[in-house]
Amino acid sequence: MRLAKAARVLAALERDGWIEVRRRGSHRILVKADVQRVFAYHDTVDLGRSKLVRVAKDFGYSLAELRRMV
Repeated sequence: MRLAKAARVLAALERDGWIEVRRRGSHRILVKADVQRVFAYHDTVDLGRSKLVRVAKDFGYSLAELRRMV
């Protein structure tokens, strides 16, 4: 399975309409349609399957949908 960098996942979320409203350290706070979510961003880190599953669930996607976006 191909791993994804956090930077690519964040870019995919932003392309899908999530807007970064603020940062606190490595945490990016994203908003879309009055829904707020936190994304732990470490730009050079490869995200494994379990982290991708968690991000997909938190942001309302299936793992397959998130993988296609990235």
